[in-house]
Amino acid sequence: MATAIGEKIRAQRKRLKLTLDQLAEKSGSSKSYIWELENRPVIRPSAEKIARIAEVFGVTVEFLLDDAKQEFAESDADKVFFRRVTQLDANKRAQLEKFLKAIDDE
Repeated sequence: MATAIGEKIRAQRKRLKLTLDQLAEKSGSSKSYIWELENRPVIRPSAEKIARIAEVFGVTVEFLLDDAKQEFAESDADKVFFRRVTQLDANKRAQLEKFLKAIDDE
C-alpha cells in the first residue's frame, strides 16, 4: 500500500503525462527512487529530493507532504503562479501585466 505522498507523486506525474524515467531525469533522481516513493508503504524521502519533485510538478513541498490534501488545491496553484511571476525579469513582468489588464478589461 502506497503512502499519501506516493499517491500524490503518482497522480501529479500522470497529470503531467510524465513517465518514471522523465520525472527521475527532471528531478535529478533515479527511476527506482521515484518508483519507491510511489509504491513503498514506508518511505523517508530527503527534503532536497522532495523539493525538486515539487518544483517539477509546480506544487509546494507542503502539498506533497500534507496527508490530508488529496487533490491539487487552488491555494497551491496560486502560490506556484505568484512564485513564477516574482521570478520574471522586469520586461516579461510588464508584458504579463499588460496582458492581464487587457483580458480584465474585456
